[in-house]
Amino acid sequence: MDPSKLPGGLQGRRVLVVEDEYFIADDVATELVSVGAHVLGPVPDLPGAIEVIASGEPIDVALLDINLQGETVYPLADALRERQVPFVFATGYGQALIPEGYRDVPRWEKPHDHRELARMLPNLLNP
Repeated sequence: MDPSKLPGGLQGRRVLVVEDEYFIADDVATELVSVGAHVLGPVPDLPGAIEVIASGEPIDVALLDINLQGETVYPLADALRERQVPFVFATGYGQALIPEGYRDVPRWEKPHDHRELARMLPNLLNP
């Protein structure tokens, strides 16, 4: 599919991918690039992701795995909220396991459908 013909798509958008499982991260990055996105990362851990944000690199939207090598991604989610960067949680966690303050965040549930992610992220950019 020609990414330039996707209405409201991710063409040229900078998407931060924070995922610690290599094959999932690689599949996500491949799918996002196929629809015209510029992928930042994938970043496999919390310190690396915080470093990307601290660098001041522009980020349009982010995909965050909730559990990164045993650490939760919530400090990164807070930093993105402060910068008004929309994000989606990638998780197998049910809604009840997500802390109250993050229940409004869209979830991309495991097992993942990569095409669904490519449809979901633009909606965060164009509410």
